[in-house]
Amino acid sequence: MQKPSRRLLGIVALAALGLIGSGRAPVLAAPPPGNPYHLIDRTTITVGSVGDSKPYAFTDASGNFTGFDIELFRDVARRLGFDSSHVIVIGQDFSALLPSVANGRFDVAVAAIGTTAARKKVVDFSDGYLVGFLSVLTSESTIRTPDDLAGKRLGILQGSLEAIYAEKHFTKTSLVEFPDDNSAVSALNSGTIDAHFLDYESAKQDAQRFPSLKIAVNIPSFDAPAGFVVRKGNTAFKDALNKALHAAMQDGTWETLFKKWFPGDPLTPQYLPQH
Repeated sequence: MQKPSRRLLGIVALAALGLIGSGRAPVLAAPPPGNPYHLIDRTTITVGSVGDSKPYAFTDASGNFTGFDIELFRDVARRLGFDSSHVIVIGQDFSALLPSVANGRFDVAVAAIGTTAARKKVVDFSDGYLVGFLSVLTSESTIRTPDDLAGKRLGILQGSLEAIYAEKHFTKTSLVEFPDDNSAVSALNSGTIDAHFLDYESAKQDAQRFPSLKIAVNIPSFDAPAGFVVRKGNTAFKDALNKALHAAMQDGTWETLFKKWFPGDPLTPQYLPQH
């Protein structure tokens, strides 16, 4: 039997990646010569992320990282010449992601990380690619507004956007820090805390998993869009990510991934193709 040609194998590989018939231009997986993006290893992009923030970034049943942010970044990386085998994702506590990028452990952090002025003092951010809401998850019927959190024990993810917001606005609330959302939700279910403050999509997932929990409050966070985090001063990498990110928005890739991971949620106009 004649062996399949390399061209045919390449077509099969592109089909498996969903690049044929999707409207996207296929990108050859060949890291650029030299090290123009100042990566730890010029042939590989090392990504720091989290494994418990579905649908943004999480590990599936096989232990592989996936989610909206992960898939979007892999697409962006392909546009820079790095296929999936050259994008290595490593899990870490959320609070350690930014320091790890700043200290050179990761080339980039990808985990729906909100862009804030305080964080930009330590690291650089790509342009924004996602906005949403901050939500209060609870089983208590008496919690219906932010004011109802006064005197309550509220779980927050250490180092998160929710933590920054809560410390500023929930001054009459007892804030309890957790290293990850799973620990906080377990504490909520056991009664150790009265509510947990997290992003809307994660709260929606938890409310589906645990019928006793409900989303009581939603607070818009449009002033802190999620971005890819890179080492401060690595302008070449940031600019390249921005160019590829905008290409993913313009050709409809962002829209396709958003509909896959956030079915029924409203689309953000500035991230849709502009004609």
